[in-house]
Amino acid sequence: MKFFNKNILNLTIFSIAMGFMETAVVVYLRELYYPYGFSIPLVGMSQHVLVTELFREIATIVMLATVGIMVGKKPVQRFGYFIYCFAVWDIFYYVFLKLLLGWPETLLTWDILFLIPVPWVGPVLAPVLISLTMILWTATIEERLNPITKKTGLLFSLGGVIVICSFIWDYLLAVISGSDIIKFSTSFKPETYNWWIFILGETFMVYGILNPKLKNYQNGSENISQNETAISN
Repeated sequence: MKFFNKNILNLTIFSIAMGFMETAVVVYLRELYYPYGFSIPLVGMSQHVLVTELFREIATIVMLATVGIMVGKKPVQRFGYFIYCFAVWDIFYYVFLKLLLGWPETLLTWDILFLIPVPWVGPVLAPVLISLTMILWTATIEERLNPITKKTGLLFSLGGVIVICSFIWDYLLAVISGSDIIKFSTSFKPETYNWWIFILGETFMVYGILNPKLKNYQNGSENISQNETAISN
């Protein structure tokens, strides 16, 4: 299979190592700010620590994107490698947290995913499902099962934006209402996750992946029907 090649192997090793680096940073942060166990809402951080954390997140994305750009030959493949690295990094981040801290307790445990531009929060299951979707999309690109068109790219991107909204929905509403986002973040404790927004976004992403295959299946079925008709005649 074309998906299991040298590039994927090297990217997987790199992403697993990045996942451990992310885990190590979080272990240190939890020792400093959550000595009695992690929970939401966020605890207050000094400004220089918060700024450092924000730029660390940006640096992480830059590193994952850069390795995808270096390894891929075409724009679509480069993007595919980037989201593959992101997915493997994210999954193993949770694997290492479980091994080192025994956390998360379950896949429905709440986590803080990102802080840019506002905090992203949601059950661990949600980012894991997104990561699996990203791996699936990269696999279809590598196997040339999914010819990427503007439509499929738009569907996948739109789904991604919708999924992100499911993580930041409450914080966006707070910003729109004029609330101080820092004060809101250190006092707000979400009780329910916007699964309906997440499912909508995932539907767009998965349809973007499967749409060409569904069309090929439909065309193949039509050709078979036409051949059967011709034979019967």
